[in-house]
Amino acid sequence: MDKNRLETRIYEIIPGALVWLTLVLSFVLSYYHPLWMVYFIIVYDLYWLFRVVYYLPFVLISWVTYRRDLKKDWLAKAQALPRFNNVYHVVLLPTVKEDLIVLQDCFESLLNSSYPKDKMIVVLGGEGRAEESFLPKAEIIKQKYGNKFFELLITVHPKDLPGEIIGKGSNVNWMGHRVLERINQLGINVDDVIVSSFDVDTVTHPQYFACVTYKFLTIENPHRSSFQPVVLYNNNLWESPAPVRVAMFGTTFWLMTELSRAEGMMTFSSHSMTLRMLVDVDFWQKDIVSEDSRIFLQGLVHYHGDYRVTPIYLPVSMDTVMSGSYVQALWSLYKQQRRWAWGVENFPFMVKAFSRDKAMPWLVKINFLWKQMEGMYTWATVPLLIFLLGRLPFWLAPDVFRSYAIFQNTPFTLEWLMRFAMIGVFASAMLSATLLPARPHHVPRWQTPIVMLFQWLLLPVTFVLFGALPAIDAQTRMMLGKGRLGFNVSPKRTSAPQTVSPK
Repeated sequence: MDKNRLETRIYEIIPGALVWLTLVLSFVLSYYHPLWMVYFIIVYDLYWLFRVVYYLPFVLISWVTYRRDLKKDWLAKAQALPRFNNVYHVVLLPTVKEDLIVLQDCFESLLNSSYPKDKMIVVLGGEGRAEESFLPKAEIIKQKYGNKFFELLITVHPKDLPGEIIGKGSNVNWMGHRVLERINQLGINVDDVIVSSFDVDTVTHPQYFACVTYKFLTIENPHRSSFQPVVLYNNNLWESPAPVRVAMFGTTFWLMTELSRAEGMMTFSSHSMTLRMLVDVDFWQKDIVSEDSRIFLQGLVHYHGDYRVTPIYLPVSMDTVMSGSYVQALWSLYKQQRRWAWGVENFPFMVKAFSRDKAMPWLVKINFLWKQMEGMYTWATVPLLIFLLGRLPFWLAPDVFRSYAIFQNTPFTLEWLMRFAMIGVFASAMLSATLLPARPHHVPRWQTPIVMLFQWLLLPVTFVLFGALPAIDAQTRMMLGKGRLGFNVSPKRTSAPQTVSPK
């Protein structure tokens, strides 16, 4: 093993090793040093309570800003700026085997955008390994939408190219290079182009591109910024199992928290960035799974820390996982969460890149590394420590310790700490009701928003099964060097969404 690979393996081991050290020590200390474990659990639960109290205002700030920005005429604001007519938008839509109705819904949302269509270039990118299913759908899309935009490009990413893995990153890399060739042929200034990398089930808010354009034209040094919208999963939310809905709302609230404190934030899922940045970093890496966050890190490293996320408080809506039966949907949710947790692959990249970059400020390095490490660690450990492992001392401790006052009082202390922490669950439940799309006609009347609130009782189960376990799974795979997790495409719906707009 060469020196570079050995260094990478060490960094790959660290996240999973910390998680497993925590899990193993929870059992060992619960039996041999139960008082230590009790103290640790009390401190940990207090930390989690303070964390909930700390993050809740940020969610509320984002929610208030979101509701405010939904009412603004962003197109009028953007049109009033001097360079508005110079700006072009490129929308990259990589696809594999998604149903035609999913593609059409995405294109219809682009047509419903307030932004001038003669300033939009849409790229539908299929995979060579699925060419037989892609080309007929691409032809239908071309016939229906080919003359609706400035240009509609169809690309096919060849399979088995060297240095690539199967996934979205390698496809959008191919698409990006093809669109750059076309941009140069058209004589469009690269510095005037904004690129949106969307999942193909993305349904955009009508004012999204106008809002991004306004931000692009008004923020300082816009080529050093990505643009992150609020991600909702409203396309088929009412048809999804309750645990799936809770997990998806959890993702939305996490992102809203990040948007209101964007320093140290990385991009997630569907978002936008400038073509200038993409050219500077040579587009997306082709051998990683978490391309959405990695492209931000590529910009951060290339510009020596002078790169950031600009929040866009407008929604883009996508599908929740759909796999037929209830059990299949839950298994698909687990695999989706595990794929997202594979973002831990960014940790070795960050440590190596930051250690070699002498120009990047140390505070920037520490901020991003801490958020990455702390986020991955708590993702994997908090649900288990709060709901399961925190009870171990009271189950495993020898009888000699059970007469201690702290053993008799701690369960009541933890119970009260959890009651206080439930304010976060209550707030999430209330806010989720305001983000729900209207109930479709085919959904039973009894399934009201009030009934939807009761789904949050599933949070402890969802938190463990679809939070901690997939995170532990991903980090353990990387720790053991079992190869790359691979990119699994989340199953999509095969019918049109009933509604995607929040109330």
